[in-house]
Amino acid sequence: MTGMLPLTVTGAVVRRRGRVLVGPVDLTLDGAGVTMVIGPNGSGKTTLLRLLHGLARLSEGRVAWNCPAREARRRQAFVFQSPVMMRRSVRDNIAYGLIVGGTPRRAARAGAEHWAARVGLTEALNRPATALSGGERQKLAIARALIREPEVLFLDEPCAALDGRATRDIEAILCAAAGGGTRLIMSTHDMGQARRLADEVVFMLGGRVGECTPAGTFFDRPGSAEARAFLRGDIVE
Repeated sequence: MTGMLPLTVTGAVVRRRGRVLVGPVDLTLDGAGVTMVIGPNGSGKTTLLRLLHGLARLSEGRVAWNCPAREARRRQAFVFQSPVMMRRSVRDNIAYGLIVGGTPRRAARAGAEHWAARVGLTEALNRPATALSGGERQKLAIARALIREPEVLFLDEPCAALDGRATRDIEAILCAAAGGGTRLIMSTHDMGQARRLADEVVFMLGGRVGECTPAGTFFDRPGSAEARAFLRGDIVE
């Protein structure tokens, strides 16, 4: 099977009501590991992820995977900052993606139990998903995405509202996924998290990609005054 990557973005623009939210963007993502998308609030991080995943409609330009678009959609997943919980048990929420894809219910529920154990939700399997804490909801959302074995997983600030313990747990899950071959493309406002997880950094500013570079290079020798100011904690617009 042909791999999904590289992902090539050429002249991509997303507009809403005549206003440019992101773009023009030219970007190529390839290889393994974790790409961390960072930048000030309002810089376009979420819209960029939605553009890459196909949730945001392009006004101009092109997003191309190394495989047909329909196949690419099937082989990727997205975890939102505030994931939607269906009014079902934790087990059935995790199994849902497999069932919709045609997996027999018994096999899907067995897979859900396996993934619940991997993310630390075994004791919650029979609880309503809507009763979970914020950290537990994110664990469920990640399990629901990873149970489908996506080649690429997008995550939009999955730890934004979580405490340190929940963040540590989720980072461990994501590191294990990346180590198992899942390509992660993730936004964050937490520079400590970016330094811990990133292999590559995409720095967004004003709806455009200011830099796309290996993480060590970005954090040690950022290439622009804006990136240096951002890393110092200055207000950057």
